[in-house]
Amino acid sequence: MKTILVDINHPAHVHLFKYFIQEMKAQGYRVIVTAKEVKVIIRLLEAYKIEYIKVGQKKDSLALKYIYEFFHLLKVLGIVWKYRVDYGIGISMVLPILTKITRMKVIALDDDDLTVTPTFAKAISFASTILNPSALSFEDRGPNRICHPSFHELAYLHPNRFEPQVSVLKELGIEPGETFFIMRFNVFKAHHDAGVRGLDIAQKLRIIKLLKPFGKIFITTERDIEPEIKEYQLPVAPEKIHSLMYFATLFVGDSQTMISEAALLGTPAIKLNSFAGRLSIPNEIEEKYALCYSFLPNQFEEMIALIDRLVHQKKLKEDWALRRQKMLMDKIDLTDFLVRLVAHYPESIRMAKENPDRRLSVAQ
Repeated sequence: MKTILVDINHPAHVHLFKYFIQEMKAQGYRVIVTAKEVKVIIRLLEAYKIEYIKVGQKKDSLALKYIYEFFHLLKVLGIVWKYRVDYGIGISMVLPILTKITRMKVIALDDDDLTVTPTFAKAISFASTILNPSALSFEDRGPNRICHPSFHELAYLHPNRFEPQVSVLKELGIEPGETFFIMRFNVFKAHHDAGVRGLDIAQKLRIIKLLKPFGKIFITTERDIEPEIKEYQLPVAPEKIHSLMYFATLFVGDSQTMISEAALLGTPAIKLNSFAGRLSIPNEIEEKYALCYSFLPNQFEEMIALIDRLVHQKKLKEDWALRRQKMLMDKIDLTDFLVRLVAHYPESIRMAKENPDRRLSVAQ
């Protein structure tokens, strides 16, 4: 029996790998999950009944981040030796480094541009295989890189995997078809977030003032919410957020991942932060599929004008559903791709490089 280690460092990684974990176990693999001790990560793992081993905490200070990553590496190294792990997979800085001192083959996923996360890109360059979405194919990541026609979010939001649960609306007192809005605010504490700006409290209040006459507003945030907007705080479990996003009329905020999630679910998504226009994945979702919009901090008035235009647009969701269908015709179920890649490794690596659409159709 072969052993797979999945390293979880962010709540989005739980969603990304939850179906992969399930399917690899069903195929007879032993799957070990290591996880950062973050409240939402643990909540999601337990909600999905995924057993895990805690390997460290998440810190805001840049210096502490690297200190904790060192101890994270040591803990994972011990697990790899103890369980004789065959394959490691994750969006992880520690797994690729361990390929140099263990027998483990590592598949490292990355959907950020080299220019934005150079330290992470350097760390994962040691991986046996690097997986990038095709939107990053222009970058030179070396001979071990494979591109796939998908987005990370389509590992769990592709129609093969995701079916929205209308029951979440009832929990919040929302009728099916009722207009409502979700707002998401970030704290920008990641190692690559230095100097990054999002929406300030005055801007958040102005957006709320604009949207409030049209429908209910729910706000989700990583940390404590400002007192001025606490009445809108989202009272839904994190494992149910995607169903709520699917039914929402509009998604507005300054986050990265959740804006992409909303867009790929067919909900118009608008963001304002310093990353606008700098990231290839969101740019593709915006420019090729017109599912989202991004604005820089000095473009707030343009953002407000767009929000006002969209809330007055008839058949908004129907239009976005068509745009989503166009995107889905081009993209694949990423979980299916990952399962095939690992189940047929290393032959699947050659297949993925030779197969022009990267769908691993040969690896049955």
